[in-house]
Amino acid sequence: MTHDLTSHRSGHARMHGPTARTGRWLTAHPVLGYVLLAYALSWPAWVLAYVTGWFPLVVLGGFGPAGAAAVMLRVAGEPLRPWLRGLVTWRVGLRFYVYALGLPAMIYGVVNLALQVLGADVDWSLLPGRVPGYLFAMLVTVTLFGGLEEPGWRGYALPRLQEARTPFAATLLLGLAWGVWHVPLYGPAGFIVPLVLAFFYTWLFNRTGSVLLCVLLHGSFTAAQDQLLFTADSVTVDAVILGTYVAAAGTLLLLTKARLGAAPQVPQPHEPLEALEKNPS
Repeated sequence: MTHDLTSHRSGHARMHGPTARTGRWLTAHPVLGYVLLAYALSWPAWVLAYVTGWFPLVVLGGFGPAGAAAVMLRVAGEPLRPWLRGLVTWRVGLRFYVYALGLPAMIYGVVNLALQVLGADVDWSLLPGRVPGYLFAMLVTVTLFGGLEEPGWRGYALPRLQEARTPFAATLLLGLAWGVWHVPLYGPAGFIVPLVLAFFYTWLFNRTGSVLLCVLLHGSFTAAQDQLLFTADSVTVDAVILGTYVAAAGTLLLLTKARLGAAPQVPQPHEPLEALEKNPS
């Protein structure tokens, strides 16, 4: 009997040992652990969706980033309420709603104009008929699809990356992680567009602290990509879209001096200016 109890206790320790070590590692690496966990939660669901053809698995995989953030907070013993507060932060200036809801449409207006200049057959008369689809795509994205990634990428990962890095560096790293997350859905080059778009989200989050506004921006980008291109797709069209994204992101970086909406760090009385010069935020 003693042997049985000892075996049970040792088995119990073996069971919990790896779990405890994993928890300590995740706590010590909050961003890297989060990214890996987001991949681990999303990618298997998408692989199964590809194998089975069952679309709800694609939707389920989209909740991986938010689920990973919740797990990371629980592992670290942090409360969920402050993290979730960003989803109900709506009292921000009207100009930020205009940015979230209007920027993607404006970018696609530029895309269509550029394509027309290049000789593409752009049919602007399609716009009125696309409005219902645009609104529907935005609504579905905000309430069910990609918009609900934002509590993870912007609500959890971005603030932690910016604690030790410049907004530019933090956005570049987050954009790469966010982009690679999309690769199973969009192929090997699927990381490029999210990497560029990440800069627009960082500015909005830094200026408002609102994950809700980032959700709206995500819905607007998805709806614009789906409904506001008024010519047939082609390699040239894809190149113009990417070029316009890059030009717009570059303009944002220039206008904000690469701060992307983050307040400049001010030396504290106990912190000499030299320290900030060595470790700029």
